[in-house]
Amino acid sequence: MRKTLIVTNDFPPRPGGIQAFLHSMATRLDPDRVVVYASTWKRDAEGRAATAAFDAEQPFTVVRDRTTMLLPTPAATRRATALLREHGCTAVWFGAAAPLGLMAPALRAAGARRIVATTHGHEAGWAQLPGARRLLRRVGDATDTITYLGDYTRSRIAPALSAQAAARMVQLPPGVDEKTFHPDAGGAAVRAALGLTGRPVVVCVSRLVPRKGQDTLIRALPRVLAAEPATALLIVGGGPYRADLEKLAERLGVAASVVFTGEVPWSELPAHFGAGDIFAMPCRTRRGGLDVEGLGIVYLEASASGLPVVAGDSGGAPDAVLDGETGWVVRGGERTAPDETADRLLALLGDPELRAGMAARGRAWIEERWRWDLLVERLRALLDGPS
Repeated sequence: MRKTLIVTNDFPPRPGGIQAFLHSMATRLDPDRVVVYASTWKRDAEGRAATAAFDAEQPFTVVRDRTTMLLPTPAATRRATALLREHGCTAVWFGAAAPLGLMAPALRAAGARRIVATTHGHEAGWAQLPGARRLLRRVGDATDTITYLGDYTRSRIAPALSAQAAARMVQLPPGVDEKTFHPDAGGAAVRAALGLTGRPVVVCVSRLVPRKGQDTLIRALPRVLAAEPATALLIVGGGPYRADLEKLAERLGVAASVVFTGEVPWSELPAHFGAGDIFAMPCRTRRGGLDVEGLGIVYLEASASGLPVVAGDSGGAPDAVLDGETGWVVRGGERTAPDETADRLLALLGDPELRAGMAARGRAWIEERWRWDLLVERLRALLDGPS
């Protein structure tokens, strides 16, 4: 593989799906042929210490920009080109095409022979806005390949690109480490620690923001509890929406059945998935289609963990579910969403054989299609280019 400079604003220890995707890919490449240029997570003492400790553990070089938001400014572009030359890189992978892909012409002039830019959900939103659409077209024309997560994101992004750039698009979704996410990852210990042993548990693992639909789960809970009184809703993750969710649970009288863990280290996530009987995240599209789910790696991680899933219909989330086989897709943005979500949860809670069948199909699907080793080979081929 060509020695590669990864340019990204999204990289651990900053939490998030894009961050986990990029890190998982990077750790599976030859560490002697990878250099990462990333933003700083937090500038306070705790954040700096966490970032320094994380970077020291990586098998490849990580260079941090002082800013907490890496943008294609002249200063950042100069530093990226300097790193490219200093480390002898001839390939560049932009962890998110928009907006960092605007650095591509300068990096090409500095010696990059292959440039790959990966898109996620937010580029699908960019493609709907005239000014951002023009910038996305520039990125497409300046790179060798723009990757997409699934059919939905390609359908939204491709029309914003030139015909030539659209023809060069290649699917590159995140993968799942089936050896890390599996049915025996330690869920019983998490249940015991949280006082949930013996109770049916619906788990949602995600950042706490309105789009993810944790509020829909809380609104569905009164109906679920009426039929299955012992059910607990386990909400794993941190974010700005937590206070609103706690107030909603109090107002609906279900707070005693909702457990918030706050942020959980990545290493403990498999066990938290395993603490559930069902995984549910009824995500919805917001802001007129600008805030959408790109894919939803958590659904795939849940399937690998041996759970049936209930997913929202936002953006590319349905690409991560075999509807009716590994779980169900519900309408995330409708007023009826809590009722539809409750119906699906109750069907699964009341039928152990249905849960087991969907769980087994989901695990098999991960092993067939979503393993990291399959997807990393695709990335290597893109970075190397035509033989």
